[in-house]
Amino acid sequence: MTAVISATGLWTPTDSVSNEELVEAFNAYVDKWNAENAAEIESGEKDPLTYSNAAFIEKASGIKSRFVVSKAPMLDPEIMAPRIPARFNEEPSILAEMAVAAAKQALETAGRKPEDVGAVIVACSNLQRGYPAIAVEVQSLLGTSGFAFDMNVACSSATFGIETARGLIAGAQAKSVLVVNPEICTAHLNLKDRDAHFIFGDVATALLVEDISVAPKAHWEIIGAKLVTQFSNNIRNNFGFLNHTAPEDDGLHGTRGKMGLTDKLFVQNGRSVFKEVVPMVANLIKDESVKHGIDPNDLKRMWLHQANLNMNVLIAKKVLGKDVEIEQAPVVLDEYANTSSAGSIIAFHKYSDDFADGETGLICSFGAGYSAGAIFVRRVA
Repeated sequence: MTAVISATGLWTPTDSVSNEELVEAFNAYVDKWNAENAAEIESGEKDPLTYSNAAFIEKASGIKSRFVVSKAPMLDPEIMAPRIPARFNEEPSILAEMAVAAAKQALETAGRKPEDVGAVIVACSNLQRGYPAIAVEVQSLLGTSGFAFDMNVACSSATFGIETARGLIAGAQAKSVLVVNPEICTAHLNLKDRDAHFIFGDVATALLVEDISVAPKAHWEIIGAKLVTQFSNNIRNNFGFLNHTAPEDDGLHGTRGKMGLTDKLFVQNGRSVFKEVVPMVANLIKDESVKHGIDPNDLKRMWLHQANLNMNVLIAKKVLGKDVEIEQAPVVLDEYANTSSAGSIIAFHKYSDDFADGETGLICSFGAGYSAGAIFVRRVA
């Protein structure tokens, strides 16, 4: 059975935070912390915190702004974290609410009714509870049939979700599978960490994966996929998402790896990640291209994970053996920042309308785990 991507959906928060706004808040916090710890700094017991700046952020990452679900508290030097009100159990969860918004757009694009969907997969980095599954809540809110479940493979959750959906279709479990990726990444970000305070944004994406027998005439045939994982602690989050308020200053600035309040938030060894993940992903793409008889230079576009512009540029160069035009590997992280599993899907959603019948492209993810996923698609119009 051939599985295809019939449609995509995108939900974006109303509020956006620019680098300049983020830096102003961070530097105000630095002034406050340095003043409060002046005696210890003077004695040499503590190192002073240093300012961030917008030029540093853009050069280091390519990020210029990010959309967020809770703007004002993130920019308050007294808080420096999102504040997302708790909801009663009888109310829709915020993740389900975001997922439903993106899913409805995908269903409308494909001309599908919710009851046509036989399975829902919520595939994302940041689940706000263990159970009941967010996906089952989405199923209930949308009114889809069949079954639903959550899955988490960090930044590769969406590509792993697509391949899981393809397997469900091949196994005749469903003919239409909705894969949704609601990501509130800002809630596990340490906004008091100069090296990471700018990285993440919030968003939700959706894809409708279907058996070709029920797919619309215009669709994306999935012609091949490869998933890989390799354990690493270089990107880690000990489940602080939405279950931990803004970390009080625990004196752990610059001491990655120690247990403490900051251990419940996102931490990474960025240089090691860059050094180890770039060749891993480039080799994955090249090897799978050969396996499926595809010359990488014939890929019209690579919709890569949106984590770091320099990383994407180098991966694309290693795959194609030359400098790559931005049209071949489009960037959305300048506007959205890193949105974990949703990043490559945003790029696919926004930069795929110009494909002609028979042209091929690649949706590729990589991130914590390490994990990587490559989904080769061909346009059928």
